[in-house]
Amino acid sequence: MALKLPLRVVTVPTNITEVLRAQTWFPGSPILVNMRFIVVDAADARGSVAVFSDAELLFLESHSSDEDYSSWLLPAVKRALSSCSLSLSQLDGYAVCAGPGSFTGLRVGLTTVKAWAEIHAKPIAAVSRLEALAVGGQAINEHLVATFIDARRHQVFAALYARSADGLALAGQEAVTPLQDFVARVEGESKGQPVRWVTPDFELLEALPDWQVLGAKGHVLERAAPPFALCLGQLAYRKFRKGETTDALSLDANYVRRSDAEVFWKGNKSAFKA
Repeated sequence: MALKLPLRVVTVPTNITEVLRAQTWFPGSPILVNMRFIVVDAADARGSVAVFSDAELLFLESHSSDEDYSSWLLPAVKRALSSCSLSLSQLDGYAVCAGPGSFTGLRVGLTTVKAWAEIHAKPIAAVSRLEALAVGGQAINEHLVATFIDARRHQVFAALYARSADGLALAGQEAVTPLQDFVARVEGESKGQPVRWVTPDFELLEALPDWQVLGAKGHVLERAAPPFALCLGQLAYRKFRKGETTDALSLDANYVRRSDAEVFWKGNKSAFKA
């Protein structure tokens, strides 16, 4: 008498793309198939949500600055995915702006993406707004690229990038600093060579007397208009392809500076005295 074994039905993917997409993802492994991913940027009021297929932008929605991210983000994501006939589970990864920026906005964005990655076991590309501005600018071959964003309180979030064989590499660290101090640092490190400045807050630089001097030396000011999801998506796509991704447990925000609550608690104890 023949032994009948339980029948297990296996659905065979119709093409190699589906085979690769069905494989288990491991942190640090490059994604080589056609990439479909969403970008979440809640770093400040100029945020956005976008859907990409590889480096091609499929959908973009800018944040309405009069609405909190806690109420705007998830409906915006639903609209974005619906317009592309996709679901979170069908995406190959999630990208999120990890900073620098607003403590509250970054927390909302990162918490949301962490939850998706935990549920669907997909990789996360954590991207910096400052780096995205640098790599997403015009294809000019200056040795140094300086980027900054208004951080309020007479300070900016700023970073300097130096051109290398692989593109642009961070020179030093991202920092929160008075713009005047950042300009002085860039001028010192440029050693008389022109620098490309990329920022959405160009009026802050133009208001400095030093800018007239730098402009005369060949420095170029490039305005980066929001929303920033396009340049963030381009940077995220590179990270997915290189395997420069993380998981929900390891994802962390780059606040650069401490939150107000932390500053008052640790740095101004007198504020809590009777």
